[in-house]
Amino acid sequence: MYRAGFQRLIHPTAIIDAGAELDSNVTVGPFAVIDAGVQIDAGTRIGPHAVLRGPMRIGRDNRIFQFASVGEDPQDKKYAGEPTRLEIGDRNQIREFATLHRGTIQDQGVTRIGNDNLFMAYTHVAHDCRIGDHVIMANAASLGGHVEVQDWAILGGFTIVHQFCRLGTHGFCAMGSVLSKDLPPYVMIGGHPAEPRGINSEGLRRRSFSEECIQAIKRAYRALYMANLKHAEAIERIREMAETTPELTILLDFIAETNRSIVR
Repeated sequence: MYRAGFQRLIHPTAIIDAGAELDSNVTVGPFAVIDAGVQIDAGTRIGPHAVLRGPMRIGRDNRIFQFASVGEDPQDKKYAGEPTRLEIGDRNQIREFATLHRGTIQDQGVTRIGNDNLFMAYTHVAHDCRIGDHVIMANAASLGGHVEVQDWAILGGFTIVHQFCRLGTHGFCAMGSVLSKDLPPYVMIGGHPAEPRGINSEGLRRRSFSEECIQAIKRAYRALYMANLKHAEAIERIREMAETTPELTILLDFIAETNRSIVR
C-alpha cells in the first residue's frame, strides 16, 4: 500500500483504486488506471494511459508501456463476471497496445505469464493462456484462449495461434504464420496454414546448444518429417536417438502429451 515517499513515483493524474496494492518502488505514469485487486511488486514501471484491472498479480521489475491493457475481462461469451486472475512474473516487457486477459472458470481461472518475456506492440494473450520464460511475441502476434507457449519460443509478427494449441520450447513461427496444431520443440514453421520448415538452429546456437546436439535434433526432425516413416516408427527412431542426446526427450514428451496432433 502507499507508504512515505511513495507519491513521488506516482503521477498526480494517475487513478489508483484504494483496493490496489503497490510496492513503494513502483512507478506509475500520467493517466494510468489501476483497479482494485491489482498487486504490483517492486521495480515495476507502469506507462502513461496503461489500464490494469484485477484480480491480478504483477511481479518485480516489469515494464508496462503506454496504452497497454493488462488484466481485462476475457473475450469469452461464457464469461459472466467471475473473479478470475492474471498472474505475471518478473522482468517482462509489455509494449504499446498489448492486451493480456484474465482466465475463465471453464479452465483453471488463471492466465499465467512467466519471466523475461517480450510482448511487442499490439500482441494479444487471450484468457487461460500459459506463457513460460524468455518468450518473444513480435508485433500483432495473437494467441487464442487456452494456448500454452513454452520457454524460448518465438512468434513472428502477425502470427495467429488457434485456441488450445501448444508451442514447444525453442519453437519458431515465421511472420504471418497461422497455427492450428501443436508446434513441437525446436521446430520452425511458416505459412497459412503453417507447415514445418526445419529446426530453429540459429536460436539453438544463440542459447549455447552444441553443434553435435543441433545435428542430432536435425536428424530427429528428418525422421519425423522427411523419412516417409509412419508416426509410430518416427517416434521409435527418435527414442533411440534420445539415448545419446537427452535433449530429444523434450521432443518425445511433447508429442506424447499432444491431444490435437502436431503441425505436419
